[in-house]
Formats: sequence, C-alpha cells, structure tokens
Amino acid sequence: MKNKTKEGWALSIYLSWPLILSVIMVLVNLALIPVSRHAAAIMGVFTAAYVLIGLWMYFYTRRGLFAGLMNFASGFNSVQQRLMRDMNMPVAICDTSGGILWKNRAFRELLHSENISIGNIQAAFPDITKEILLNSENEDAIVHSSLGKRRYGIELIWTRLAEDGETDEEGFFAETRKEVVVCYLTDETEQVRLKKQYQDSKMCLGLISLDNYDEALETVEDVRSSLLTALVDRKISNYISSMEGIVKKLEKDKYIFMVMDRYINKMKEDRFSILEDVKAVNIGNNLPLTLSIGIGMEGRGYRENYEAARASMDLALGRGGDQVVLKSGSQILYFGGKAQAVEKNTRVKARVKAQAFKELLESKDKMIVMGHKNGDVDSLGSSIGFWKIATALGKKAYIVIGPANHSVKPLRMRFTEEAGYSKDMFVDGNRALELLDSSTMVVVTDVNRPSYTEEPRLLAACDTIVVLDHHRKSSETIDTAVLSYVEPFASSASEMVAEIIQYIGDDGIKLTPQEADAMYSGIVIDTQNFTNQTGVRTFEAAAFLRRSGADVVRIRKMFRENLADYKAKADAVDKAEIYQEHFAISVCDAEGTEAPTVVGAQAANSLLEIRGIKASVVMTEVDGKIYLSARSIDEVNVQVMMEKLGGGGHKTVAGAQFHDITIDEAREKVKLVIDEMLREGEVS
Repeated sequence: MKNKTKEGWALSIYLSWPLILSVIMVLVNLALIPVSRHAAAIMGVFTAAYVLIGLWMYFYTRRGLFAGLMNFASGFNSVQQRLMRDMNMPVAICDTSGGILWKNRAFRELLHSENISIGNIQAAFPDITKEILLNSENEDAIVHSSLGKRRYGIELIWTRLAEDGETDEEGFFAETRKEVVVCYLTDETEQVRLKKQYQDSKMCLGLISLDNYDEALETVEDVRSSLLTALVDRKISNYISSMEGIVKKLEKDKYIFMVMDRYINKMKEDRFSILEDVKAVNIGNNLPLTLSIGIGMEGRGYRENYEAARASMDLALGRGGDQVVLKSGSQILYFGGKAQAVEKNTRVKARVKAQAFKELLESKDKMIVMGHKNGDVDSLGSSIGFWKIATALGKKAYIVIGPANHSVKPLRMRFTEEAGYSKDMFVDGNRALELLDSSTMVVVTDVNRPSYTEEPRLLAACDTIVVLDHHRKSSETIDTAVLSYVEPFASSASEMVAEIIQYIGDDGIKLTPQEADAMYSGIVIDTQNFTNQTGVRTFEAAAFLRRSGADVVRIRKMFRENLADYKAKADAVDKAEIYQEHFAISVCDAEGTEAPTVVGAQAANSLLEIRGIKASVVMTEVDGKIYLSARSIDEVNVQVMMEKLGGGGHKTVAGAQFHDITIDEAREKVKLVIDEMLREGEVS
C-alpha cells in the first residue's frame, strides 16, 4: 500500500471542497426548517442546484485537473532529467559497490577525455574506497581525488530510489539497488594550485645558535679566531641565501632568518646539511662547532612563528644541541642530534640556578620533591640532595616515592628514624596531595616529562614548580615550571644537585655519609662506573661527595648482583641476535628476578662490550608490558631510535614501552626503526 505524503493529503482535501461545501449547505438548510419552512423551501432549491453542480465538478472536473497535473509533472520530470543530463557538472549515480548505474554527459566526456572506459567509479577515483561506499550511517561525505592531471572534490550523497516495501510499476529497482550514491564532481585543480602557491609563499622564521662558540674559540689562536667566525658566518649566509631567504646576525653566536615555506621541504630533503657544513669548518680548532636551529611555521602571523621558533630552540638546546627542531602547528620534527652534548666548563649557570632556587625556596614553608615512576638510584639520590637543601634552610621537606624496588631498596633503608631522619621523610602520592598548599614548592628531578613523574597530579595542583634534569627534552615537557634547569651534557641529576649544594649558603651544606652515598651512587649507576657520559664536572661533583663522606667500597657492596640476576643477564647476552651487522637485539627473561627492567638494562650495557656492536636493544616483559632498554657508545643516537617508538632518553641511554603486543611484534618494530635510521643516514 502506497504511503500518502503530507502534500498528497493537502491536494486531496483541496479538490474535495465542492463536496464539503455541499454538505455544509444541506446542514444549513435543515437547520433553517424550524425557523421558517417557507425560507427553507426556497433555500432548498438553491441547495439542490449547488449540490448537483458540486458533484459534477468533483467527478468530472477533478479528473481533468488530475490529468493536467500529471501532464505537468511528466513534462517537469522530463525537463529535470534533461537538465541533469546536459548540466556542466559531472554527475554519476552508483550502487554501494561502486558500479555506475547512470552518468550525465559531462561525466561521460570527462572519462572519454582521459581514455577511460569503466563501469566502476573506484577504477577512476581509487580514493573512493569500499568502506566509504558502504557508509552505514549514510552521512554525506566529500572525497578529494585526482584523474589525470586534474584534482576533483567528489561529494557523495546516499539516497533511496524507493521506500521500504515499495517498487515502481514495472518492479524495475531490485532490492540491492534501492540505496544508491549520487556523486557530484567539482574541479579543484586551480583551487589546489592557488592554495599550494599560497602555502609555499608563506614565510617561516628560524633561530640559529652556535652551541659551543666560546669553547671552540678557546682551542684556536687569537689571530685565527676572527677567521673561524667569518667562515661560519659565510656558511650560514650562503645556506640561507641559497633558499632565497634572509639572515641577520643578532649576537656573536646567534642568528635569525626567514625563508618561504616551500624551501623547508628542500632543507628536510638534505636533512639540514648546514649542520654538517659548519662542523666541517676547521682552521686548527680542536673542537668542532655545532649548531642548534629552531624553526616556527604555520602560525597565524610572524609573532606566532617567532614564539614557535623560540620554543623549538629551547627544545633543541634542551636535547643537547647539534640539531634542528621544527615546529609546524602542533607537530614537532627533529633532525640531526648526532654529536655528543658538549660539557660547559664554566659553572656559572649552576651558581645562577642555585641562587634562583634558594630565593624561591625562602618564600615557601615546605617543599615536595619527586622523581620519575619506578624511581632509580639517581632519582632517589638527587631527591635526597634537594631534601637536604630544604632542611638545611629550615624548611619542611618530603620525598614522593612509590614502593621501593630492588635497585633503590638498599639506599632507602639507610634513611631511618634510628639514623636521625624523620618518619615522614618519604610519602606516597596521595599523602603529598594532602600536604600541598599555597606555601608549598614542588621540585621535579631526573625527569622532565609530566606523565613520567611519580605523581603527575601534583603538577596540576601547584603554582611553584622547579625542574632539574639531565635527560634531553621531548615534545612533552613541564611548561608550567617557574625555574627549569635541564643540562643534557650532565652525567646524572645527582651531579647537578651536588653542584647546586655547593652554592647554597655561605659555607655550603654539610652532607651526612648516608646522603653523600646516595648522591654518589646516582652518579656511579648512571655513568656505569664513570665510563658513560662522564666529563670534568662529573669527577668534580664526585670528588665533592667523596670529601663529604661517600664510601666507594660501601656503595659497591650495596649494588652487587645476586645470582639470579646475573644468570638472566648472561642468558640475554647469549640469545642476542645481531641485526644489520652492528645492532644487538635480545630478550631478557627476568622471571624470578627482583628488578627485571634493571637486569634488562644491564644486559644492554653488556652487549656493547662486543666488538662491532654500535647499539643494543634488550626487551623485558613485565606484567603484560614490554620494556625496551637501548644503549650505544657514540655512533648511534638511541634517543632518536626510542622516540620513534614512543620513548626517549639520552643519546647513549634510552628506553621505551609497548602495550598489548607480543615480543616478536616488538622485535619487528625495532628492526623497522633501525632500517629507517640506516636509510636516512642517522647512523654514523
């Protein structure tokens, strides 16, 4: 049975008005009889005549009116079909599998001009996928695709040729063809060209900083220092000029430049060759110069691009320099970073940061310090250093720490009430939140990623935050810190805190043997017994801690391995797979060990002792998660490797985590990243 539309009912009522009025006339005539029979008789004559005329109009004129309407509708439909057929916009009707049911003249001519004879729209426009055509929600969509040298925007509209349970008179539409997709094509070639031209002509802004300008000049004779500066200036100027850009020197070691967006892709293709060109400048300088470049683009104006460039520069310097950080909207890209971070011989920055930290702390009543989740020895050692500073200045201090793992338990057990330390020296995250108020300062040490901290909720609830870390910065950083001290060249957070302690107060701060041991242990563990990421200032900090009572023998005894850990590490080394000749990949079965991830990291360190190995990656599965420990000596930036896998760290020490995948799948991911780095020349 056909469903009547609202318009159909309205037309039917309109055409029935003679009958309706006739009924009304009869009722009026009947109502008049009690009043006046004579008047009712006279009106009855007119009523009878009106009823006869109304019946004639309804049965005879109505039929002719319907015929006229049908003729008009037929003619209108013909005109509509002709317009659709001859309109200049290409239009096609397809079924949900992509088969073309009908196409107008413009669509046929378009296919003919490209010498295409098809019956399925996906063959001409592969961007219209099967998933799009089978859109279950029937929401209109726009797909952008190309045909030949032209670009088209294709508007897809889902419709039905017949309602459910309804067919045309001949039953022409089969059940599978009730739902069709109407495709309207709009030529976007010129629009795309103009948009690309506009994008390419937009200006992006960049900042350049010479990482080790002063240190490099100290290695050459005074008469040749101006020549070194002139050569570097010329390299930078020629590089930017080759991109039709402009560059201006702001200070002796800082530049600002502007280039059009289209040249950024060219810079990406040569992986910012200016980094290697400047390092190649050698007029007798023993220390090669390195650059850091921060670029901002896709901003709403020059000011926004400048702010993005500044943020990129901070990120590049925080990651150790010798690299380019490009910020395009919310996307951040990294290039370079092959050189080892250069240690600054001067300790001026440490003194300035120590003074700023002291002033902040003096304005507060208490301090809460925390490291990263699953805290290690360096995290605990540096936290204890900050705790000592606060208590020495008469402030109440707390250390946020989770359940003590195997690696930190020997140290933590030494800070007891019997040894003179308060019972609430160590608190958990919930207790720390209860202690937090407006007069509290939160210190984050050995980590600069908010999500990696022991209690991220503290960062959102506190206004005064201090960050101290030796890991390279990533795109995720604590941007609400009032004081940030991040030095990637430092061996450990404990080394940095040891320097700060020496500048707090007139006579410095006197450490107890337990506190000195904790900080010294942090340096020993992070440097792998002073063999990794170790500089002059590392030994100076270690010497200060030795003078404060740190005992090397006592520390060595605390961190001796048990037999199960040693066997698990040896097994991981034995099962190592050598990939691409220079990469060791292994799995550490640390079941039964107290600190599986620590054993995995130790196995990664051991694999580096094998001749020819440039980097090692050891995977350890714990509670459904796979932890990756990556290590290298100097030829591979494992931080870049782990960042590609969602992690981070140092150039030579890094890590990452995987969820919901198998060991074999994790191994394949690592191999794909290694292949990519080899292909892009990111391995020395």
